[in-house]
Amino acid sequence: MRLSSFFMPTLKETPAEAQIVSHRLMLRAGMIRQSSAGIYSWLPLGFRVLKRIEQIVREEQDAHGAQELLMPTIQSADLWRESGRYDDYGKEMLRITDRHERDMLYGPTNEELITDIFRHSVRSYRQLPQILYHIQWKFRDEVRPRFGVMRGREFLMKDGYSFDIDKDAARRSYNRHFVSYLRTFARMGLKAIPMRAETGPIGGDLSHEFIILAETGESEVFCDRALVERDVLQEGIDYAGDLQPLVDSWTEPYAATEDMHDSALYEALPAERRVQARGIEVGHIFYFGTKYSAPMGAVVVGPDGQDVPVEMGSYGIGVSRLVGAIIEANHDDAGIVWPDAVAPFRAGIINLKPEDGDCTAMAETLHGRLRSAGVETLYDDRPERAGAKFATMDLIGLPWAVTVGPRGAKAGTVELKRRATGEKEELSLDAAIARLVD
Repeated sequence: MRLSSFFMPTLKETPAEAQIVSHRLMLRAGMIRQSSAGIYSWLPLGFRVLKRIEQIVREEQDAHGAQELLMPTIQSADLWRESGRYDDYGKEMLRITDRHERDMLYGPTNEELITDIFRHSVRSYRQLPQILYHIQWKFRDEVRPRFGVMRGREFLMKDGYSFDIDKDAARRSYNRHFVSYLRTFARMGLKAIPMRAETGPIGGDLSHEFIILAETGESEVFCDRALVERDVLQEGIDYAGDLQPLVDSWTEPYAATEDMHDSALYEALPAERRVQARGIEVGHIFYFGTKYSAPMGAVVVGPDGQDVPVEMGSYGIGVSRLVGAIIEANHDDAGIVWPDAVAPFRAGIINLKPEDGDCTAMAETLHGRLRSAGVETLYDDRPERAGAKFATMDLIGLPWAVTVGPRGAKAGTVELKRRATGEKEELSLDAAIARLVD
């Protein structure tokens, strides 16, 4: 992709409304533009990151046996009245009346709708377990939307739902999600710590939030330093095996959100192991049993021939919020530093002198060969001064930058820079391409 034709309206000055790093950098890098309070348009650069994150989430859901579907954004209020949540949810729910005077709502979550789908489709315990998920836009009418995509009103979320015959089976589904979330965030270059959390309007009595420690986090969290220093989960997982020991190893050390904090348990830790910090929630999982299935009649015929309400759980990942969270965890004074897995492009090519024939010939060759090799690049072919080009590449944070200058073009070499470390190497064209393809 040539930067001269790529729609990326960067800003030199930071808008006054941007209070945190991720919001400032997303606006300056031309990733998003605000449409109204807490609602954003995703421009091409930001949308590419959003799709990268979405795909990682999808792959890890599929890996543990979840099946993807797509539910609508607009739901019937009648379903929420069945569960008893329509009046309880509060002003965050955007309520709508259609032209036939039917009460509708813009879904903030999908427990009711997925339960309705299940109850009309599954009748026997032999069809269990079922794990269904979708990646869909949600709306919650926050009273004070702020921090850009970190606390907006409209957001993209992966929400999944499990259906099981009994509590033991439901706990196995919960554990599969717990472990898959550790894998999901690790693939994005994030250290997400699972913490005991309140269930809130979702309900139930077992819940964990996955928290990234960051100074700009929305809530205070408390945990054992052993979790902060522990390596992220990267090994392959046998989801058919017993995952309880692995889950226990992550949940036995103390870790709790502010709402679930037990000061006595926390202070029982040695002082050097206590971590009190701010955190950003990027995922939340719940086990709530028959909270929805019982009132809504989602039952199956059990092994004894009797109807049994299914045991349920729900599992959310803030896909659009993750874009901001990753930036909060990966930036420096010059701009964003994308982890490889979520970067909008793998590399940027900087043509220092487009008017120089040798320079442009080498840059064009490099761009063409990388594209043929499947390496997505953003080629800065603009007639801008060198300093502006370097600043733009640092701002948007691509993992690699390849600089082609007149002297190097004559010698057949380019400069390869690793954004995360600032390390630079002078390499032949072939060597640079091999490094980026590897």
